[in-house]
Amino acid sequence: MNKIAVFASGSGSNFQAILDAVEEGLLQADIQLLVCDKPGAKVIERARDHHIPIFTFVPNSFESKAHFEKEIVNELKRYHVEFIVLAGYMRLIGEVLLRDFEGRIVNIHPSYLPAFPGKDAIGQALQANVSETGVTVHFVDSGMDTGPIIEQVKIPVLPGDTRETLQERIQKAEHRLYPAIINKLLQKDIIGGIVQ
Repeated sequence: MNKIAVFASGSGSNFQAILDAVEEGLLQADIQLLVCDKPGAKVIERARDHHIPIFTFVPNSFESKAHFEKEIVNELKRYHVEFIVLAGYMRLIGEVLLRDFEGRIVNIHPSYLPAFPGKDAIGQALQANVSETGVTVHFVDSGMDTGPIIEQVKIPVLPGDTRETLQERIQKAEHRLYPAIINKLLQKDIIGGIVQ
């Protein structure tokens, strides 16, 4: 069974979708660790409820990103983690994690990349008045949502959509797509971000 860690910063709806897929046997993985950079985030309760070990940290209490990423790598090694899943983790991954887990970190982003990278992709889409946006699963590199794309789905932006209504449809799509794609990736050899 593949040992994974999930990184999250907020409520953890994608974390919950991954957890549900594992429990239903749709995702062949063992969640070894939740990594969270916000000690008060709701995702921590979700992990606790399912007895998943948690590593929380306060980034600005460290000298640099490299320092807190070294701590994270130590925890990942302690739990023998093989693969990292970002699920609403609101930080760029730095060189320490990239070096140790090259080609083994994936992210889900609420837009049809390369459109609307970075923070508030849903707000960006509404502001741009586009007719469609989407969801993208991609490998992580040192850029902001710039890694190789694995899978995408388009989501229409409907007349009268608010941030809440569009976010709800995007999250439904994320919760279906992400566990399925993670499962596919874990069933194959992943080398340097390329599915062999």
